This record gives sequence, structure tokens and C-alpha cells, in this order.
Amino acid sequence: MRSTHRAAGVTAAVRRPAAAAALVVVVAAGLAVARGLASSPVTDIAGDALYAVAAYTGLVLLLPRAPRFALALAAAGWCVAVELLQLTGLPAALAERVPLVALLLGTGFDARDLVVYVFAVVAAAVLDRAVSARLLPGGRARADVGRPG
Repeated sequence: MRSTHRAAGVTAAVRRPAAAAALVVVVAAGLAVARGLASSPVTDIAGDALYAVAAYTGLVLLLPRAPRFALALAAAGWCVAVELLQLTGLPAALAERVPLVALLLGTGFDARDLVVYVFAVVAAAVLDRAVSARLLPGGRARADVGRPG
């Protein structure tokens, strides 16, 4: 039992700082895409992918011991819920009053975004597993995350 707690502690101690660093990079890239590049289908897809990766990475930061599948499901669920919320017009109305809301909730529904979110979250989870395998002692990418060690 003690080794399980120690392994979970190592997992959190390694994954949390890595997730924090990754989240800073992803948010900076997202802001650069949203504010620094001309609007196009490519920048829209890139922004959506970065949003989904930020959602996944934020969950890793908050819950570093949670199973990747659960984190991916929650991140994709959040992204889909936000996209569906856009059908109500509420995010667009809020963004008119508080422009930063547009970065968090978007403003207009696009079905393509749903596909981008799923692929981006899957890519983030796969990358998370690969990074964890390199950073965790003994390359334990799976055993320490969400499972007894």
C-alpha cells in the first residue's frame, strides 16, 4: 500500500509541473493564433485544437493522478458542451459585454469544431502518455495514472 501512495505522489509531482508548463505554452499559442494571425479556416481549426488541448492539460494539472481516459472524456465533454451552448446564442451575447468570454466560450456553433475537439483531445492524451513514459521513473506511463502501482 505504501508503494502505491509513493508512486501516486511521484506521478503527481512529475505530471503537475509538466502540465503547468504545457498549459502556459498552449494558452500562449492559442492567444497568438486568436490575436496575431488573420482569421481563416486553418487558424480556426488550430484555435479549436489548442482549446481542446488546453482543456485536457488543465485537467491533468488539477487531477494528475486521474486516468487519462477519464481526463480525455471530461475534456472532450467540456468542449462539446461549450460548442453546443453556442447554439443558444448566450456565449455571443455575453461576449458582447465581456469580450474575454469569447476566448472561453466562443461565439458561434460550427459542427467541424466537434470533430477537431475529439481529435485534439486524443492527441493530447497520447502525447501525455508519451511524455509521462519519459519523465516517470522506469517509464511508467500507465501504471501510475489512475491505477494502483
